Amino acid sequence: MAEDLYAVLGVPRNASQEEIRKAYRKLAKELHPDFNPGDKAAEETFKKVSAAYEILGDPEKRARYDRGEIDETGAEKPQQRYYRDFAETGAGERYHTGRGFEDFADLGDIFSDLFGRRAGGRRAGPLRGPDLHYHLVVDFLDAARGGTRRVVLPDGSTLDVTIPAGIESGQVIRLRGKGAPGLEGGPPGDALVEIEVRPHPLFTREGNDIRVTLPITIDEAVLGGKVEVPTVDGPVRMTIPRGASSGRVLRLRGKGVRDPRTGRRGDQYVRLEIVLPEKIDAELEGFMRRWRQNHAYDPRAKMREIA
Repeated sequence: MAEDLYAVLGVPRNASQEEIRKAYRKLAKELHPDFNPGDKAAEETFKKVSAAYEILGDPEKRARYDRGEIDETGAEKPQQRYYRDFAETGAGERYHTGRGFEDFADLGDIFSDLFGRRAGGRRAGPLRGPDLHYHLVVDFLDAARGGTRRVVLPDGSTLDVTIPAGIESGQVIRLRGKGAPGLEGGPPGDALVEIEVRPHPLFTREGNDIRVTLPITIDEAVLGGKVEVPTVDGPVRMTIPRGASSGRVLRLRGKGVRDPRTGRRGDQYVRLEIVLPEKIDAELEGFMRRWRQNHAYDPRAKMREIA
């Protein structure tokens, strides 16, 4: 028995396109073979979910499915056509005539017209295959630097996808000719791969800029010095100025993400955060007590003036 595509995605028949998209993305994340290695049941369900979204995710295909013109696989359903569908008798109708059977003198043309058409009124001939939609989760650094990922297709085959440097969540990679095969010699459709970028534990992205928080010690804050800073391309050395406070932001030019359109790179912004030792020993405590007696200052004075 044919499965209802709405039931496969777990949405009602009146669901919006956005609701269908969200349901698919949720299921795709839960069932993707990358996250369920060796789980054949999850793999089979993933294939069904992907196939259902291929139709319901496309408003035109969804409408044809709802009207019963295509089945759950996207194949055309046979249309029962009768002579009465064409031979209306009113004046101005397609086969109306006032001259008896003279219109049927050339039976070859009529049968060619009737049977040379597809269901839905399109004449037979090569047709381009449908596009296939996929969802691919990539690591933050792969999205920033570019790379290659492998997509598992609903039929179990694989497709290598080149991730361009600088891609963001929600963007779609079009792989021409990697969709479903065409009909009657027509060209294949395209594969449309929607990208989702995983968050990174250190980096956040704002446009083409990268932001990171860098812990520094008390002596580095007071005396300054050179420290190692992580970037999307690997660690670099950065100078901490003398007297740096927590919250101060330093900029590393050109260490952000490359704009795929212009080729220019953003910057990396490094926010300093002074971190105390896990254990305050007697020497440090004694030094700070003496320093407080002789060099006390009020860093909150300006706040009170403003308030």
